[in-house]
Amino acid sequence: MNPLTNLARRGLFLFDPEAAHGLSIKALKTGLVPSCPSKADKRLSQTVAGIEFPNPIGMAAGYDKNAEVPEALLKIGFGFTEIGTVTPKPQSGNDKPRIFRLVEDEAVINRLGFNNEGHGAALARLKACSRAALIGVNIGANKDSADRVADYVNGIHAFYSVARYFTANISSPNTPGLRDLQARESLAALLSAVLAARDEEARRSNRYVPVFLKIAPDLTEEGMDDIAAEVLAHNLDGLIVSNTTLSREGLKDQNQAKEAGGLSGKPLFEKSTAALARMRKRVGPNLPIIGVGGVSSAETAAEKIRAGADLVQLYSCMVYEGPALPGRIVRGLSDLCDRERLSSIRDIRDSRLDYWAGRKV
Repeated sequence: MNPLTNLARRGLFLFDPEAAHGLSIKALKTGLVPSCPSKADKRLSQTVAGIEFPNPIGMAAGYDKNAEVPEALLKIGFGFTEIGTVTPKPQSGNDKPRIFRLVEDEAVINRLGFNNEGHGAALARLKACSRAALIGVNIGANKDSADRVADYVNGIHAFYSVARYFTANISSPNTPGLRDLQARESLAALLSAVLAARDEEARRSNRYVPVFLKIAPDLTEEGMDDIAAEVLAHNLDGLIVSNTTLSREGLKDQNQAKEAGGLSGKPLFEKSTAALARMRKRVGPNLPIIGVGGVSSAETAAEKIRAGADLVQLYSCMVYEGPALPGRIVRGLSDLCDRERLSSIRDIRDSRLDYWAGRKV
C-alpha cells in the first residue's frame, strides 16, 4: 500500500465504519477520488449473459445501495458496478452500530438489514445515468413485506428500463427469514415469478435483461444441489457466489467476531471460492457465474476465475486497500495475460476447478 493510501485509510479509520462509508460516497460524488480508468485490454473483455464487459472486475452490491455513485465507480477502474440491495419501500435497517471492522483480519461484519431509500430514489438517479454505463440492480424484499416474492417482481418492473442486469438477493443473513427463499420449493416459486416478470418486460420493450441469483456460502451440499437443479430448470441467466458468511472460523479478532451479522473480506476468500467451484461443478460450464468474496489482489481475482468464475466482484477489501484497488487488479490481470501468454483471461477459467471443489472449508 502506498503512503498516501495508508494515510487516507488511517484518517477514515478514525471514524465509525458507517460514517467512513458515507464519507467515501461523498468523496466519489465530489470528485475527490481521482478517476483512473483502466487501459482497455481486449484480453480482459468478454461477453457474459449477452453483455459485453470491458474487464471482469465489478463493484459488488452493498456499497452503493442508493445508486448515488455508479458512474464514479466505473471511472476508478471497475468494468461494471451493482447498486442496491434496493427494496420497494424505504427502510432504515437494523439498529446502529451495525458495521464492525476486524482490522487484524482485514474483514468486516455487517448487519445493516437492507437499509436503503427505496425504489423511487434509486430509479430517479439511475435515469440520470448514461445508458452506456454498465450498472446492475440488486433487488430485495422489505423486512415487513407480506409478500416477499411480489417485492422482487416489483423490482423487475420498476428498474427494467435502466438495469443492464438484475440480481435477486436471497442470501443476506440480516433480514430474518430471507435465506429461507433458498429452500427448493420457495426458490422455485421465486424464480418462476421473477422470470415471468422479466419475460413480460422483455416482450414489451424488445430488450432482454438477464437475471442473476445471489446465494450464500453457508449452504449444505443438499442445499447446493437444490439450487443448482432449480436454476437449470428455470433457465436462469447466472449465479453470484457468494454473499457474506455467518462463520467465524479462524478469526484473530475474537472480540469483534462475537458481533452478529455477515462476515466479508479476506477471511471469506477460501469459503466463497470453494462454494463457487462446487456450484460450477453442479451447473456445468455454460452458466455464467460471478465470483465474490475476499478479492484483494489480481492473484485472488485470477484464482476466482480459475475456480470457475466468469466475472469477479469485490467490496470489503477496498476498506483496507483503498479506491486504487480495482485499477490495480485490472492492471495485474493484464500482466498475468502477458506472463502466461493468454489470448483471453477466460483461458484460465476452471483450471483449478477440481482443487477448489475438493477444498473442505
